Amino acid sequence: MTSINTNNAAMAALQTLRNVNSNLTSTQTAVSTGLRISKAADNATYWSVATTMKSDVGALGAVSDALGLGAAKVDTAYTAMDSSISIVSQIKDKLVTAKEGSVDKAKVQGELNQLQAQLKSVATSASFNGENWVVAASGGSASVVSSFVRDASGGVSVTTSAFEFKAGSMGNVLFGSDGSGGADLSTGILGSAKTIGSSSFSVYSLDIQGMTGSGIDSAMNMVESALSAMTSSAAQLGSLSSRIDLQTSFASSLSDAITSGVGKLVDANMEQESSKLSALQTQQQLAIQSLSIANSSAQSIMSLFR
Repeated sequence: MTSINTNNAAMAALQTLRNVNSNLTSTQTAVSTGLRISKAADNATYWSVATTMKSDVGALGAVSDALGLGAAKVDTAYTAMDSSISIVSQIKDKLVTAKEGSVDKAKVQGELNQLQAQLKSVATSASFNGENWVVAASGGSASVVSSFVRDASGGVSVTTSAFEFKAGSMGNVLFGSDGSGGADLSTGILGSAKTIGSSSFSVYSLDIQGMTGSGIDSAMNMVESALSAMTSSAAQLGSLSSRIDLQTSFASSLSDAITSGVGKLVDANMEQESSKLSALQTQQQLAIQSLSIANSSAQSIMSLFR
């Protein structure tokens, strides 16, 4: 039966066309954005996970930047410590020279004064972004960001690696701090004094004029102890630098892994979407043609009245 009030064929063709257009819109969106899940309505669970993980990737990027800043601080301190070891080694060489009885100790002391001045210059200039890790007071500490952590309950935290300062003769800083940003030249590895004969000297204040051979021997032992402490401190800084490098590499790898995981959740398969797009475009054309045929079928009734 043909009805002029109800065109079932046209309604079926129209419904088919609507479905094809809806699927075509979704496919075109996936092709243009590269995402099969671009909003919560597409898949609320996967969208939520992906959004959280993308936020964590951003946090890991900030951690990498902070690690770079921390590495610069540690490298600055290590460079100063390494340079100071070289200078103190030269002081040791001068003391060996001063043991020779015919050597003018006043001239040797002149060279020592220059080396001591250089030690102060190296220590006080080893500052990065306002922080000096080789001129610091005992009990203080510095820290660098090491990682960003999300626990099983969803809580987040940032962990740090600490470096505690010790300003004694066997500590890990060249000089102590005077509390106002300057160096306390009477503390630290280079500033802490030891008794030599009837006087007290530090590596920084050492004066060999008037010293006997045994006094110079004592001075050499003091310098040797300072070298040992400085070597130990440099080793601490080197270990921290190595840990920062490892953490930087891990943060980069972790960021890549999370990004890859998010991609598996929400990225579109472009080969598949391309095939679907071609098929849906063909279906759309056929659905339009089918609707056109269904709409024109009612006009055939006119021939019955001729």
